[in-house]
Amino acid sequence: MGPPRCICEICSCGRHRCCHKPTKIYDDGAKPSHKTEYVENYPGYGNVCPPESCKPKPELQEDKARMDGTTTFKSDYLPYEIVTRPFRQQEEYRPKSGKIDLGTIYQRDYNPHKVGPVTLARPRERKHTSDAKVDTVPTYRDHYRLWKSQRTEPCKVERDYEPPSERFGNPSTFQDDYIPKQPNPPASCKPCDTKLPEGPFDGNTIHRTAYIAHELEPLFVRPREEYKPSDQPFEDLTTHQRDFKGMPGEQAKSCKPEGQKHGSDDPFKGTTEFQDRYQPYLVTAPEFHKPREYVPPTDKMDLKSSNRLDYIKHKVAPRAPMKPAPGRKTTGPFQGKTTTKEDYQPWRVPPRGPIKKEEEIQKPTGKFASLTTFRSHYVPHQANPPQSFKPVEVVPTGVPFKDETLYRTEYTPKKPEVCPGLNPDAVGYVYVNTDSEGHRFYRRLSPEPSAGSSPVPEEVPAVS
Repeated sequence: MGPPRCICEICSCGRHRCCHKPTKIYDDGAKPSHKTEYVENYPGYGNVCPPESCKPKPELQEDKARMDGTTTFKSDYLPYEIVTRPFRQQEEYRPKSGKIDLGTIYQRDYNPHKVGPVTLARPRERKHTSDAKVDTVPTYRDHYRLWKSQRTEPCKVERDYEPPSERFGNPSTFQDDYIPKQPNPPASCKPCDTKLPEGPFDGNTIHRTAYIAHELEPLFVRPREEYKPSDQPFEDLTTHQRDFKGMPGEQAKSCKPEGQKHGSDDPFKGTTEFQDRYQPYLVTAPEFHKPREYVPPTDKMDLKSSNRLDYIKHKVAPRAPMKPAPGRKTTGPFQGKTTTKEDYQPWRVPPRGPIKKEEEIQKPTGKFASLTTFRSHYVPHQANPPQSFKPVEVVPTGVPFKDETLYRTEYTPKKPEVCPGLNPDAVGYVYVNTDSEGHRFYRRLSPEPSAGSSPVPEEVPAVS
């Protein structure tokens, strides 16, 4: 019986590995305990069968009678007697004897001072009033003097309008400065009439005359090397798997606190410190200021003002309006003659014609010749068909093509092997234990145990 091996050593495909745990510093060699806190503290209730599934089976349900409206809640519900909640009777309030000290630190440490009214820095406004009438003359009236000057006569010389005798000329700046020039027709680019060359077109080029055809050498094909498979099995053991050794360490302790019950079974007291020690104080209602009743005065009100007492009326005639007096309306026809209509005489000006420039290039007068330069100089030639460079058929078409390759002739099908690390229980392995590093070890049973004898197991590692 050989030493136990890990799944990393058994796997033949290289894709199965154990779930490695964090490396521990020390290892006491004890077997790991698979018990959890739930398993240790959970009390058993005997043999209890698992609940049946309520999922309906995929069968064709026949038409049944009317559905019963009773549910699990209705069938299992047990009514209980409702008892009123015990109410705690509140104790009667008894005020404490003695007087409440309402003094504060501000009242104790404050020293009052006698403060007088604040003197205003602004002087009082003095009003000078007098009953005398104000008799003043403004400066403009006192110093203004009228000048005795005569009205100046206008210097304008009145001239009678004389209509011009000559025709009004209004040439523009372009007409005054423009000088017509004689146009110079450009030289014609049309070729002269030449005779076409006689004879066929010579289409030989330097490439056609100097080209020499060479025979191509056969293409060199490198022979393919023959594949030789290796006889030794593939070694998939890495340096890390061979040289790595985990350090032993202690098992991590659970930091979860123990499930202890906190509190007591006594009923909750709804009273607070504020309710126990609260003392109501007598508060007087605030006093509201009552306004005095309005008493109307008994004496008669003096409505005389300074304007009414000091105003003196003057007898002044009303101002004459500046609007002219309405004249008599005339019933005759309206005279629409004005100075402009009488003196203005319209001139007979003919409409101005468009200004056209003389064309510099004269248009041809003869019939258009549709013969182009290409048509006049083109010489048709007989075209020779190009030479075909298609290779000559070397292999006859009647012989069948040999499609055999090295892969088809030398290929040997192999039976797919199942990796033992995929499912060790199905191949014939039995779980043994798991070390502190996370490696799970399995033991392999003998393939066919003899009759009347127990199978001799062999320790072999497997997948975690």
